[in-house]
Amino acid sequence: MKIAVWDTYVTRKDGKVMHFDILVDENLKDEQIIFDHGKTYLKSVNQEGQELTSKECTFCHIDKAPEATEQQILKNGFAIIEIENCN
Repeated sequence: MKIAVWDTYVTRKDGKVMHFDILVDENLKDEQIIFDHGKTYLKSVNQEGQELTSKECTFCHIDKAPEATEQQILKNGFAIIEIENCN
């Protein structure tokens, strides 16, 4: 499966900037759905209510998904790669 990688930077409630990637099927083009996936992730790490728009989240590139990531996307519609200040 080829995936679209959306590079995302969100200011946490404590002022630190979280950096994570939202991974979705390459054919998903609806930005609102992608932003909603990001908001679902933010809620799961107690950062709900933080701004997540095209200012914070931009398309980066298309890539080949590893098997585990592909399975997560097929199950949940998206996957997240935590890069910085996500915990």
